[in-house]
Amino acid sequence: MNYAIIKRTIGWILIFEALFFAVPVLTAAVYGEKEIVDFLVAMLSCAAVGCLLLIGKPKNSSVYAKEGFVIVALSWIFLSLFGAIPLRTSGAYSTYVDALFEIVSGFTTTGASVLPGDKVEALPRCILMWRSFTHWVGGMGILVFILAFLPLCGGGYNINIMKAESPGPSVSKLVPKMRATAGILYLIYTVLTLLQFILLVFDMPAFDALNTAFSTAGTGGFAIKADGFAGYSPYSQVVVTVFMVIFSINFASYYFVLRGKFKDALNTEVRVFLGIVVVAITAITINLCITQSYGYTTGEAVRHSAFSVASIISTTGFATENFDLWPAFSKSILVLIMFIGACAGSTGGGMKVSRMVVLFKGAAHETKRMIHPKQVKKITVDKRVVENEVVRGINSYFFAYIIIFILSLLAISLDCGDMTTNFTAVTATINNVGPGLGAVGPAGHYGDFSWWSKLVFIFDMLVGRLEVFPMLVLFMPATWKK
Repeated sequence: MNYAIIKRTIGWILIFEALFFAVPVLTAAVYGEKEIVDFLVAMLSCAAVGCLLLIGKPKNSSVYAKEGFVIVALSWIFLSLFGAIPLRTSGAYSTYVDALFEIVSGFTTTGASVLPGDKVEALPRCILMWRSFTHWVGGMGILVFILAFLPLCGGGYNINIMKAESPGPSVSKLVPKMRATAGILYLIYTVLTLLQFILLVFDMPAFDALNTAFSTAGTGGFAIKADGFAGYSPYSQVVVTVFMVIFSINFASYYFVLRGKFKDALNTEVRVFLGIVVVAITAITINLCITQSYGYTTGEAVRHSAFSVASIISTTGFATENFDLWPAFSKSILVLIMFIGACAGSTGGGMKVSRMVVLFKGAAHETKRMIHPKQVKKITVDKRVVENEVVRGINSYFFAYIIIFILSLLAISLDCGDMTTNFTAVTATINNVGPGLGAVGPAGHYGDFSWWSKLVFIFDMLVGRLEVFPMLVLFMPATWKK
């Protein structure tokens, strides 16, 4: 284990987080809020500890797979531990566990909150901005962001860090240099965020538009209004709906579009994802129209169902309506697409469409082999053979995911909540969605859970964002041996 490079990378993480604190500091300065002191203290603390960790240059800058997993997991933990400091010291959150839950929810782009809507709206603007900005930072990945500016390690080993942090079963270079790939991804990410902000600022205050753009880009979904997104105009709701879908698609697809490779951009995963979105919207719209008691016109049913489907499958978590009050059929669809999630290589959570495609093809492949045992045929996606190593990795991920889900559900059941709330709370946190059903629905919050359950949710959010294995690696004794 290369402890020196791990220490140095965490040092850079804290230095960059100190720089990130400039966003809420500037917000507090503009609006004359006293919480500026809390953010300045946190900024100086991050910078001081980061500089201490940077003392001494590593003799070996190589990062292999094991170091990559450990670096990513510890970086996100330290990022969250320091990011929660101003939330607690400002008094906005009553305990450090609540503050940590909120900031982990921000960085992992989950969007779950321990505060009810009216208390969220009453928060100082600098804290609202910090919550939303953590979505933007965590969406593409903090280490991917740093790789765009700094060569953290030599010998081309940056790919091991990016593989460990990027959401999805595989990561490939868009261009020969990993640092250039990270730069391209963040450039596309920034341009799309800016475009959404411009489209929104014509219809809402600049502060609201910026917070919404940050939250949508990271598919996080922290609301800054008590009624979520219900109070904004249909125009803004449509814009956000479109961008939630846009940020759910692999960013490599946009790079291929820019290079004129439209066939590569519209690959199997993208087509399946868009197909699921269309089918889910159509089914929920019909269900809402048939159930006349909700009083929606056809146009309203389409708009609310499209917004909700885009919000849930992208794992953003915004809400225009309390879908917990919708028919059981519509709610069932929303819960199912929580598990599916977005495309690999996007800012969305969930198990990812690409994994679901491989799992489905794998099941079909094994069924055919039972009928024709001597048949020799490989699983293919987009006419490319899926190697056995990738299939094995996806199967292992799925098994670990299910085990963690079950253990988490049992752990929070000690709080004696109802089954619907507990089940969807774990589903929403491990898939980085945010709202579930029952007490954690769009009109609810996570504040009534015990500190124990909140720690379980914090672990689940990190597991979901980091794709399970980086967090599990920390608990393996073999990881820490040289």
